[in-house]
Amino acid sequence: MEDLKFRVQAYSENSTKTIVKARGFEIVLDEPESLGGTNQGANPVEYMLAAFCGCINVMGHVIAKEMNFELRSLKIKMCGNLNPERLFGSSFEERAGYKGIDVSIEPDCDAPIEVLEKWLKNIEDRCPVSDNLSNTTPISLLLKGKFHSLKMSELA
Repeated sequence: MEDLKFRVQAYSENSTKTIVKARGFEIVLDEPESLGGTNQGANPVEYMLAAFCGCINVMGHVIAKEMNFELRSLKIKMCGNLNPERLFGSSFEERAGYKGIDVSIEPDCDAPIEVLEKWLKNIEDRCPVSDNLSNTTPISLLLKGKFHSLKMSELA
């Protein structure tokens, strides 16, 4: 099967609020007021958890169908802790991202525990968001546009 390509485009509405276009959808990201934002949307790390929840939901249903049991619904709770010091540039001792993510999954189904344990392992193995969070993905940041060039002496 050929690779699928997903694309988004984004622009900053202000220093904390970002508008993202994904297909025909608009996603608003913002920081809470406690972090200098206007609280008009979830922040990027909350969206990361939300994306992970969405992926678990989709994969949970796909895999349940493959394993021949009815998954009536799925409740997912997720929590991640990160140290904001690197984000704000006050320390570079710890990484910027989540130190860990705890996930609680409560399926509404009649499958026995042995089947659910295999189901859960398959979700973890096949969920693209879980894979991206668990493994290093090469990222290429490119600087584009027209810029006013300053000499280093002008920056001082």
